[in-house]
Amino acid sequence: MAKIISPRNLTTPTCLLFPSPLPQKSLFPSQSFVTSKSITTPHFRWKLNRPSLMVEASSAAASVVPDDISDVLGEVSIFTAAGEPVQLKHLWDQQEGIAVVALLRHFGCFCCWELAASLKEAKAKFDSAGVKLIAVGVGTPDKARLLAERLPFPMDSLYADPERKAYDVLGLYYGFRRTFLNPASTKVFSRYEELKKAMKNYTIKATPDDTSSVLQQGGMLVFKGKQLLYARKDEGTGDHAPLDEIFDICCKIPTL
Repeated sequence: MAKIISPRNLTTPTCLLFPSPLPQKSLFPSQSFVTSKSITTPHFRWKLNRPSLMVEASSAAASVVPDDISDVLGEVSIFTAAGEPVQLKHLWDQQEGIAVVALLRHFGCFCCWELAASLKEAKAKFDSAGVKLIAVGVGTPDKARLLAERLPFPMDSLYADPERKAYDVLGLYYGFRRTFLNPASTKVFSRYEELKKAMKNYTIKATPDDTSSVLQQGGMLVFKGKQLLYARKDEGTGDHAPLDEIFDICCKIPTL
């Protein structure tokens, strides 16, 4: 279930809080959230990505979501599937553009092929709503092209992050237990038919050469310009953000 917060003018901490100043590896709560104007939470616990560590934020030690969160992420340099370097901030209009940023685990993850297939099917709906779809995966551009060609998936929406820079900035989960032993990973079994269909042309050759990368988990974000509207980090392998939640945030047609 999504949590609701206000990104500005709050005097109490909410479900997206950052120590001040913003750390090198920023943190997201384990649940998704949507922006609004009403919620109060006395305190909650943070998880850092690497190493495994718990940090507690209270109203005295934490601040609301910083306005420059998109600037921090925007400075991260990744690659197009064609191999060209690009900064994340150049991928959508930083004034009013709406972007869905889907961070896959890695290009050889069969659960990520299933997610990529779902995103491809949703792309027409995103396009009609004026929403930019940005899918990022761990691995080199040649691995990204394997997914793009064999799934297939639109190359102009696919990006490679071989050094996991965006994942580290966002503090997305990483580790053996998260990847193989987390109960949230069992959700994938409820989507067996979708998984089977997505894996029709699957190849393990898309797996990163750096095998430590297979322990990385993904997440999902929605931006309007530089404003973060939604963020969710995957609890385990195959624990993807429900696309209905994403559509509700960025693709609803206003009722007149």
